[in-house]
Amino acid sequence: MAKLTKNQKLALAKIEAGKAYSLLEAADKVKETNYAKFDASLDIDVRLGVDPRKANQMVRGVVTLPHGTGKKTTVLVLCNPDAETAAKAAGADYVGLDEYIDKIKGGWTDVDVIITQPAIMGKIGALGRILGPRGLMPNPKSGTVTNDVAKAVEEVKKGKIDFKVDKNGIVHSSIGKVSFTPEQMRDNAREFINTLIKLKPATAKGTYIKSIYLSSTMSPGIKVDSKSVDA
Repeated sequence: MAKLTKNQKLALAKIEAGKAYSLLEAADKVKETNYAKFDASLDIDVRLGVDPRKANQMVRGVVTLPHGTGKKTTVLVLCNPDAETAAKAAGADYVGLDEYIDKIKGGWTDVDVIITQPAIMGKIGALGRILGPRGLMPNPKSGTVTNDVAKAVEEVKKGKIDFKVDKNGIVHSSIGKVSFTPEQMRDNAREFINTLIKLKPATAKGTYIKSIYLSSTMSPGIKVDSKSVDA
């Protein structure tokens, strides 16, 4: 087991062992226990009572965070020429088609989100082996395959993120920055959790939200009392 650093020991000393905090208290604790010298990400981990191996218990969705993600999201739009002007006006960082497909084939993936049109999917299907492992492959379920690419760009820029439960039944996502106020952190976390609750599969039995933890990039996890989500 790795030896704890001085800052890690100080952080752990500020957390009451076994206690589940309210969302606002947990947000306060994340700020209090963050010793990173940069604006660390605010992360949330939610363990769900689902079996991701079963197709009817796969939880995947999108959420628009009330206060955004706190980071600049670089967006590439792969579209037909008639949609390029609207995509650029909406704030897309890169807009085009064949030239960017060639760049991606050459290994370029310096973007956070790729948005495209349904008619273009046939052209970029071959990029799955490059984009898939990086979480960049456009998907209709996440709203990144759409005829209204301008609207999709606007939503991403405002703080729309997508998420998916992993093979261990955990949904992990960055939902802001430690520089946010505790209230902003709480609001983003609440919106994320409530979105997960709405996506509960009908076939999931027993407790759905098993545990919730907030943390920063370099802080310990703070356990959240799930009953406090609406408080």
